Amino acid sequence: MGRAFEYRKASKMARWDKMAKTFSKIGKDIALAVKAGGTDPEANPALRRCIQNAKGANMPKDNVERAIKKASGADAENYEEVTYEGYGQGGVAFFVECTTNNTTRTVANVRAIFNKFDGNLGKNGELAFIFDRKGIFTIEKAQIKTEWDDFEMEMIDGGAEEIDQDETEVLITTAFEDFGAMSHKLDDLKIEVKSAELQRIPNNTKEMTDDQFKANMKMLERFEEDDDVQNVFHNMEFTEAQLETL
Repeated sequence: MGRAFEYRKASKMARWDKMAKTFSKIGKDIALAVKAGGTDPEANPALRRCIQNAKGANMPKDNVERAIKKASGADAENYEEVTYEGYGQGGVAFFVECTTNNTTRTVANVRAIFNKFDGNLGKNGELAFIFDRKGIFTIEKAQIKTEWDDFEMEMIDGGAEEIDQDETEVLITTAFEDFGAMSHKLDDLKIEVKSAELQRIPNNTKEMTDDQFKANMKMLERFEEDDDVQNVFHNMEFTEAQLETL
């Protein structure tokens, strides 16, 4: 299995993708996409990706349309993307991506969460060597209408670095710079994507004691609960016994 697939699998087991405010998160993504490229998804690939992700998350169509309309109105929120980097217990790296209309509030909240769990907020850029930014596409297997070998060749032509599968889904990993090319390839093949995201995959991981693991997981959950936080990436290495305590 590829590195991104294994990381995603372990992360899901650790409640990685169970954000409490998924629709709010998608709404902010839509706001940023509309601000950058307009309201027409055919002419705005970022917005088209947001709509795909909304569908994959079972976000009602009316909610999506309202978010687009709100983002294009005169009273639209002025969001910006900011990132923060720091360490949890045991030297575990945390990379926090935020979308906010008040950076003063956001940095104060992020710093407070690090401090509460005996971590520390670092300087932007110091964790760049730990994470590789990748495009991650998730597809339901039922979307694939060709022979597997033919599908793989098409994906490689679109920039796929890794192609992994389980019983129901296919996970395609691309380099950051090939994200757009893969989006176009899947559109051309009329393959509907369940989700398409840019993620930060760790190239090394950190083992922890049980106490450090529990503290870091509590910190992760607190980050995910914060309204300004969109994504949190880390390089925790779990044991089966630790995962069973969740």
